[in-house]
Amino acid sequence: MISVSGKLWTQQKVNKNLVEKVKQDHGLSDFLSQLIISRSYDTSEIYGISNNQNLSNIFNNDSDYKKASLILLDSIKNNENICILGDYDVDGACATSLLVRYFNHINQKHFFYIPDRVNDGYGASKKLFQKLILKKPKLVIMVDCGSTSTEAIDYLNQNNIRSIIIDHHEINHPYPRSDVIINPKKDPIKKENSLLCATALTYFFIDILIKKTKSNFKLSNFLIYVLLATICDVMPLRKINKIIAQNTMNSFHLKDSVALSYLFDQHHLKKKITIEDLGFLIGPIINAGGRLNFSKYGVELLSSDNYEIIKDRANKLINLNNKRKKIEQNILDEIDFEKINSENKNVIIYYRNDINEGLIGIIASRLKDYFNKPSIVITQSNNSLKASARSSSSYNIGYLIKSLIDNDIIDQGGGHNMAAGFVMKKTNLKLLDDFIQNDYSKKLFKLKILNNYDIELSSSAIKKNFIKEINKLGPFGNFNFLPTFLIKDVKIIKFEIINSKHISVLIKPKIGPSIKSICFNCLNTKIGEYLVSYKKNINIIGQIHENIWNNKKSIQLNIKDLIL
Repeated sequence: MISVSGKLWTQQKVNKNLVEKVKQDHGLSDFLSQLIISRSYDTSEIYGISNNQNLSNIFNNDSDYKKASLILLDSIKNNENICILGDYDVDGACATSLLVRYFNHINQKHFFYIPDRVNDGYGASKKLFQKLILKKPKLVIMVDCGSTSTEAIDYLNQNNIRSIIIDHHEINHPYPRSDVIINPKKDPIKKENSLLCATALTYFFIDILIKKTKSNFKLSNFLIYVLLATICDVMPLRKINKIIAQNTMNSFHLKDSVALSYLFDQHHLKKKITIEDLGFLIGPIINAGGRLNFSKYGVELLSSDNYEIIKDRANKLINLNNKRKKIEQNILDEIDFEKINSENKNVIIYYRNDINEGLIGIIASRLKDYFNKPSIVITQSNNSLKASARSSSSYNIGYLIKSLIDNDIIDQGGGHNMAAGFVMKKTNLKLLDDFIQNDYSKKLFKLKILNNYDIELSSSAIKKNFIKEINKLGPFGNFNFLPTFLIKDVKIIKFEIINSKHISVLIKPKIGPSIKSICFNCLNTKIGEYLVSYKKNINIIGQIHENIWNNKKSIQLNIKDLIL
């Protein structure tokens, strides 16, 4: 079935014998067993459905962690000045904040720096370190960056400054000559560890330091930062990340974090924090500083316990996020979607020289969602072009960046499979377009991936007990999505546009009560066009969700796609 967004939907096929085995071995329902098999859960993941799993440090015996801890402990022993360099997104801010909090706790001399998008560019660079060495650090710890910063690391080495890289982005050969690189992507054997974001890697690093020094630093109080970064960096919520999520959601209370509690209060929310809150409320606010050239605010917010500082930085970030929303909408309003569609390219490459650098990633995400294609947005940045790319798991944009560097098409860049950024010369724009379209075409046979829904569902089945059954597979997130259902033959009887981007609809099946539904961020999409104008009965692809608003629970259908 082809949807209005151009996706091909089919019901997920599962091995019925394996479904029956899971039912018998674990005493689970047919519905849950089917979902488990379709998601290829391993034994430990199945065990975690009915049992709490403790979070243990998987890096206790890792050679890179051991080497890094020795370097840092030596620096602490000599009371050296330590520089923390973080990326300007949520993952970078959270990882940096963990180190700042730890160093503050042990009274270690340090300073942190989050690059300015415009003036400093992305990540670790020679130009940036030429500025930072004026503060005379003896050790630089790079978090969520550094894996491709060969020239920058060489500069540190020339100035007798040691370095530790803690990162999860794609890494190029030969590796930067840092004293130690903690990056699971170095070793294919550690493939499962590559699911972790930089904040998680930093968390486990600090845990090892605490054990070695017998410190009383309460690291577990900040596990919420790991989950926040995991969600905002769109890391798979499977295996160890799922354990992180379960442990965090079971133990965290808003009173445990003055910063998060304050942000919630500003939005008049008094409920228990959810995964959705982290991704759609907290994350964009933290990110707003980096997007609009106030990159340090996120770290200052998350690393402080001073109420006045938290209040000031939180309010500034909220205002910046509101400003970001307005600028973003103005850009989207000016994009000629019909023209882009008529070009019929496999990968959307949109260049405009006046887009704010901090917003090109968001615009790329919006284009990807609208056209259901990998999308790259490029803008002018001083004498170069700066780009941000968004893709799906079927087309690894991180590998593409490596190929572009190897072919001298871009000057520098980095990322992972679904998000990346790079810098290039304007003269290479056509070369870039040709290379990417050709690269996609060569891999096209791998990319014709069906979009699967789990079960065709009758509207009469949507009850509270059904929600409880679904939630046994949670917490939900990337690669552990809410179950997706096909609900046939319903009519849209009422719609309402919310916050100029979401569409709330009331749908009526042939039999049974009406269902409250919502489609997020769809106003300027093909799905949104049908929701507000289509008068005939329609089939809906969606997810059943328990909505909590003002402490009241209700069942809601989140619309993902429409089939005529």
